[in-house]
Amino acid sequence: MILEVEQLQTDTTLIRLKGRLDAAAAPDLLAHLNEAVAEGRNSFIIDLAEASFIDSTGLGALVSGFKAARKSGGDLRLAAPSPQVQRLLRLTTLDRVFSIVETPRASQRP
Repeated sequence: MILEVEQLQTDTTLIRLKGRLDAAAAPDLLAHLNEAVAEGRNSFIIDLAEASFIDSTGLGALVSGFKAARKSGGDLRLAAPSPQVQRLLRLTTLDRVFSIVETPRASQRP
């Protein structure tokens, strides 16, 4: 998995995931999210447009990041999930937990 980070003007951190978010890659994402929250950043957009696969460990990292962001008064939103990822989110009912938008820029806070 490739993880690209961009700080947006709205104090939101955009994280683009490319490849597989699985048991091998999930710890890196979670470590990055936890470090960012510890530094005081708590608003995240996870761009899933190029995430080809997410397994249960990857979902766990997203949920843990969501909880950490919320606990610190922020939020974690998902953007542009692929059809496979959309199905997974629906099957696990996580589509009811996460705010999901079509593009990363559409999910920025005003």
